[in-house]
Amino acid sequence: MRFILSLLLTGLVVAIAAFVIPGVQVAGFGWAIITGLVIGLVNAIIGGVLRLFTFPLNWLTFGLISFIITVLMIMLTDTLMGTKFDVNGFWNATLFAIVVAILEMIISNMRSEKS
Repeated sequence: MRFILSLLLTGLVVAIAAFVIPGVQVAGFGWAIITGLVIGLVNAIIGGVLRLFTFPLNWLTFGLISFIITVLMIMLTDTLMGTKFDVNGFWNATLFAIVVAILEMIISNMRSEKS
């Protein structure tokens, strides 16, 4: 049950971020859920390997490299999903990552206050 709720909330966050940012489009709420899953998987698998290799540089830049890797994983998701999820460039992907992080932080704080 928790996984389904988390999945729906991730889809909601992706849909809201795509609605707010003019350079990001998602084909619908169902595709927003799938986009959230793909971003999570790509970020965990490929992003995890990249973070491992760039750890010293990431440490020197106080995590900036990790954020750039996240933005690149969003752009990779755009490539993998074709026309169902579209991000127009690096700066739109950066703004998308920031908005998604802020929305997920707000939602997680709201969920932890209820528990």
